[in-house]
Amino acid sequence: MSSHVYNMIVAAGQAGVAQFGGATGSTQGGSNAMWFIGLIVGALLLFLFFSILVVRQYKRCPSNRILVVYGRVGKDKSSKCMHGGGTFVLPLVQDYSYLSLEPIVIEVPLEGALSLNNIRVNVPATFTVAVSTDPVIMQNAAERLLNLPIQVIREQAQDIILGQLRLVIATMSIEEINKDREKFMNLINKNVAEEINKIGLELINVNIRDITDESGYIQAIGKRAAADAINRAKVEVAEAEREGATGEAAAVRDKEVRVAAERAGAAEGQKLAEQKQRVAIAALEATAVQGEAQAQRDREITQSQRLAETMVAQKQAQQEQRIRVAEAEAQAVLGENTAKQRMAESQAQLAEIQAEARRRSEVAAALAAQAILTAQREQELARLAKEDLAPQEIEKKRIEIAAEAEAEKRRREAKGEADAVLAKYEAEAKGVQMVMEAKAEGYRKLIEAAGRDPAVGPTLLLIEQLPKLVEQQVKAVQGLKIDKITVWDQGTGGAGGRNATADFVSGLVGSLPRLHELAQQAGIELPAALGKLKPRDAANTDGGPHEAAEKPKK
Repeated sequence: MSSHVYNMIVAAGQAGVAQFGGATGSTQGGSNAMWFIGLIVGALLLFLFFSILVVRQYKRCPSNRILVVYGRVGKDKSSKCMHGGGTFVLPLVQDYSYLSLEPIVIEVPLEGALSLNNIRVNVPATFTVAVSTDPVIMQNAAERLLNLPIQVIREQAQDIILGQLRLVIATMSIEEINKDREKFMNLINKNVAEEINKIGLELINVNIRDITDESGYIQAIGKRAAADAINRAKVEVAEAEREGATGEAAAVRDKEVRVAAERAGAAEGQKLAEQKQRVAIAALEATAVQGEAQAQRDREITQSQRLAETMVAQKQAQQEQRIRVAEAEAQAVLGENTAKQRMAESQAQLAEIQAEARRRSEVAAALAAQAILTAQREQELARLAKEDLAPQEIEKKRIEIAAEAEAEKRRREAKGEADAVLAKYEAEAKGVQMVMEAKAEGYRKLIEAAGRDPAVGPTLLLIEQLPKLVEQQVKAVQGLKIDKITVWDQGTGGAGGRNATADFVSGLVGSLPRLHELAQQAGIELPAALGKLKPRDAANTDGGPHEAAEKPKK
């Protein structure tokens, strides 16, 4: 293309010369114009040639390639490598080529590699490599792989990988290769990457498909591991069943204990929660009342401050207005003085005007001074109200709010205590009511069993109270301090065959309250087994018992 453009320029020059020679018969001015036009055409063609040359020699590098510029690229440098961007390739002294960054998949069917314990293993693997974009490694690729076919690059990398893989396997035993796969892979990556970097490649991925040996050693290791795992599993199952049975019993016991504890804790927690809720509600209400009072106080203070500022501003505006009026009147005085010079015929009127002007000036000055003093007085009053009265009002409000909060707190505490006492008595009353209802149900069933005899109910009630009555009878005599009782009895029987000892005992018992008298006072008829009352003996005046119970005949 460049030679073609050069030929075009030469032809254009020759045509210009021929045209210049053919124009000898024309005037000198016409020949000069044609020469100038030919020069311009030649310059344009030369510029076009260099433009095309620059465009064609500027080389851009795609993202999946490396641009290698070789030739004269600098001192002590064989080539210049670029990934991305572009550069200008000088014609005649430089040339360029590309290195592909596409991954290269290499199958490595390694067989019979000798391990550390002298057992040969088969390790078929797949390696993925590519030209690196690291500047140093990229320079190695430009020096050793430039313009080589992919198959040749793959064969070189495969030979390097096979040697390094055999070297790694020779440093490890079968057990290490089989168990510690991470160490095996790290050694492969390290050794293989270092070697292939020397020819400009980098390791992208390693895929070990399988590890086998001809002697069956790895398979035997697997069987042994499986057997050990089965035995351990059986032992662990037996231990787990034993622990499960023990744990189940312990869990049932813990469940019962924890359920009882949780129920007690739930009841206690509910009471504590109710108490905290009442305290929190009281505190929130007190805080709300305090906040409302604080907001009301702030609002009143702010309104007072804004009102004072508004009044001060109004007074300042009035003062400024009066000052401007005075200034305007002063300007008017100046105008009047000028008019006085022009109106020489009106001296008297001028004098009146001057006097009036002086009066107005003095009045304006007095009013301005008065306004200033009034504004200063109001400002001082506002300051005193802010600095002296406001803190006192704030302290007063604070004391009132604190007193109201304390009173409200005491009212709520008293109400809470009253509610607690009321709940306690209601619970006790409910319990007594349930006990009485149960007793009534029991008495009803006893009466139904006795054939609905009306005397059965009172009798049962009296029998139920007999222990208390006996207890009271015992208390009646337990306070008597009797150290010894001596009864002189000659052994002779008295009237009715009674001796002195029998009369003493019957008199002592007769002094105690009688069940029949209690039953008569209550309107209850005792059973026949307890005897009956005899009519009162009118001749009995010795202070003995007035009534005696007839003993039932046997």
